Amino acid sequence: MISAGISWTELLSVFAHFSLLSLISIGGAISTAPDMHRYLVTEHHWLTTAQFTASIALAQAAPGPNVLFVAVLGYNMGGLPGAAATMLGILLPSTAIALAAARWGRARRHTIGVRAFTSGMAPLTLGLLAATGWVLSQPTRTSWGGTLLVLGAAVIAMRTRISPIWLIAAGAGFGMLGWA
Repeated sequence: MISAGISWTELLSVFAHFSLLSLISIGGAISTAPDMHRYLVTEHHWLTTAQFTASIALAQAAPGPNVLFVAVLGYNMGGLPGAAATMLGILLPSTAIALAAARWGRARRHTIGVRAFTSGMAPLTLGLLAATGWVLSQPTRTSWGGTLLVLGAAVIAMRTRISPIWLIAAGAGFGMLGWA
């Protein structure tokens, strides 16, 4: 057992799971947050939903790369060994593949296959990010007002060129007024 109550076998399992997530994290690690939630909260009960959401919020508020939330989740789950397992799992496979694919794609960027692949990845990325937004907005969706606020912000973000910072500010305002 590790000091946080996670065994080495469980850490290896976490590393393997996050390695698999790394391979589908099109759009960044945040796009796989729904499955991270399922795995860490629903399936294994290593974190609560509140801890999961707070971990992401804390890491996103800190300066640095957005992938830091994975280290915070791992740390909250299993201390430093947990942080190492989640970060190495999410970074190693995708980094290796991205480097190889970038070299290969750069040499063939004008072929129809490469152009079709890059065009086809856009809807997948948007779907993964929408699922992430839905999971992360769960605390605000306890009422119709919160659900409408989340859906309204998504529609405004997709249909206008309004800066997301204004949507975040509006959401904070609604929250302070108790409307969300």
